[in-house]
Amino acid sequence: MQIGSRAHHPRMFMGAVGAASGVVLTLGAVLAAATATPKDAPGPARGAVVATDESRAPWVWPTGSRVVSRPWEAPADDYAAGHRGLDVPAAIGDAAVAVDVGTVTFAGSVAGRGVVTIDHGGGLRSTLDSVAPSVTAGDTVAPGDTVGRVAVGHCPESDPCLHLGARLDDRYVDPTPYLPAAEWPVLLPEDAWTG
Repeated sequence: MQIGSRAHHPRMFMGAVGAASGVVLTLGAVLAAATATPKDAPGPARGAVVATDESRAPWVWPTGSRVVSRPWEAPADDYAAGHRGLDVPAAIGDAAVAVDVGTVTFAGSVAGRGVVTIDHGGGLRSTLDSVAPSVTAGDTVAPGDTVGRVAVGHCPESDPCLHLGARLDDRYVDPTPYLPAAEWPVLLPEDAWTG
């Protein structure tokens, strides 16, 4: 079962923040996401700034939510299926913010979806998908600056999210190590599950 699935399962979890948005996790999915380290996943380049604890995390969360509805899934190779980023639950129209200081290198439509890409220096870039951009290429942004509004695209309107991607030296990498710790799910009694 994928994180975010709403199919009935005897032991369901809801995130502390996700309870309001309906994010549902199974114990297996939570443990898999928390412990997974794909052996072939490219890691940060030498000298890259990577979070080792919350006080030193270089990025901020791109929405008010610190819940991951779908984590990074490393592809087997550059052309294989995978999930090259993570999804954060967000309502349509919520502010999407810059995760770190940088320069906007792209703000526009890709395959019909609004995308904002920010160059943070040292070969590191973040991408927010799907947004209605409020910035233009060349703008300088600081962490927490609004760069657009969450729109339909990567996730359906019935279960909206903001997709955060990271690229280091033109390779997709897991954005999770750059972020402060996510909110952990809270166990609910089985009779609290309405799915």
